[in-house]
Amino acid sequence: MITLVLGGTRSGKSVVAERLAARMEAHVTYVATMQIGDDPDLAKRVDEHRARRPPQWRTEEAGADLPGLLRRLEGPAIVDSLGGWVAASQDMYVDATELCAALKERDGDSLVVSEEAGLGVHPSTDAGRRFRDVLGTLNQAVASVADEVLLVVAGRVLHLEGTPSDDNGGLS
Repeated sequence: MITLVLGGTRSGKSVVAERLAARMEAHVTYVATMQIGDDPDLAKRVDEHRARRPPQWRTEEAGADLPGLLRRLEGPAIVDSLGGWVAASQDMYVDATELCAALKERDGDSLVVSEEAGLGVHPSTDAGRRFRDVLGTLNQAVASVADEVLLVVAGRVLHLEGTPSDDNGGLS
């Protein structure tokens, strides 16, 4: 089962994914994509995420080859988050087709957390616009192979219905 959990900054998307994973078998792998660098605020946020994880969960750093890592993992996994993977990738290039193939081939449930970057203000820089566009396209690709897509807003979960290929255009 592939579940995509979308939400804005501080929406509660990671907490939702962690709660869903906690219902699964104990040996969950948490796939971290964020590269902290010299940002103390980001380091604090990452520490908060680490503190919430059960001690029996294993953590793997994704690096550039997220699809390859996913193929090697057994059992349930949380990928947190696609935005971190895009930001850490050279020129923000990611292979959405390869990621979707890896998710579909996995032997284990996948919870994929991603930022919904298209609801905010129009980015004022070329890099910001590129990030938003790449992530939006990646989110659509993952949603197309996901069994379930959730949108988290203010800690509340909305189950998104339909796909663009539905006869009714995704309207239920």
